[in-house]
Amino acid sequence: MTVKVVTDSTADISPEIAGELGITVVPLYVHFGHEVYHDGVDISADEFYRRLMAGPELPKTSAPSSGAFREVYEELAAETGEIISIHISSKLSATYNSALVGKEGVEADCRVEVIDSLTTSIGLELIAITAAQAALDGANLKEVQDVVNQAIPRTHYFGLVDTLEYLHKGGRLGKAQTFLGSVLNVKPLLVVKDGEVCPQERVRGRSRAIGRLCEVVEGYRIKKLALSYTTALDEMELLAERLAQVFPRGQVYKSRTGSTIGTYLGPRAVTAALIEEEA
Repeated sequence: MTVKVVTDSTADISPEIAGELGITVVPLYVHFGHEVYHDGVDISADEFYRRLMAGPELPKTSAPSSGAFREVYEELAAETGEIISIHISSKLSATYNSALVGKEGVEADCRVEVIDSLTTSIGLELIAITAAQAALDGANLKEVQDVVNQAIPRTHYFGLVDTLEYLHKGGRLGKAQTFLGSVLNVKPLLVVKDGEVCPQERVRGRSRAIGRLCEVVEGYRIKKLALSYTTALDEMELLAERLAQVFPRGQVYKSRTGSTIGTYLGPRAVTAALIEEEA
């Protein structure tokens, strides 16, 4: 039986790719006051960003319950005896811990391995895709787990944000606190490193910042590449066009940043993630 791959909605993986590769996505929750939405399920991206920019307060996010994970695992256990569940960095969310608790009590004849990806969003997407491709190629659970563990340290996720306001208010700024108080029109370039949001550099002007993000990505030997955006589709496409010189544009995974990660990145964020070739 094929190993089943589970991830969470912070991976920002498109429904088409998830369906094609058989990846099960467990949604996080986004709270606008007393209204609760399933990330990527019952609130559209357009509606979410409209409310994010118009609302006086930042929405809250929360991890899926352990019961939600247990339900998913038990459903998949009817089809397979091996599940790998790969999630957002445990330093950014309680999702990984919920998944760990959720696997307790799942039928003994179904093995569930829960992995902390040490990243999020499209970085997590690329790792989940890598796992699913290995599973479809016939790898067993141990082999898929090895592929994932080898991919994690070679996965790099970069974000260009228009402002640090959303990360700061949401308590996810991490080591990038050093960027607070940036001068006007300086755009922060961030990186997720060892599971935390860290400062990469500050670039003056939006156009130069897009160019610098491109240069950072071009500095790697790219095996897989993904791009995402919150509200600036044109800038993501500009980045894709520039990166086409070093990586085939038709092989780039593109998506829109969902409501969980979008809560912290804010409008006009553009992100890039890659898995580098093995040395």
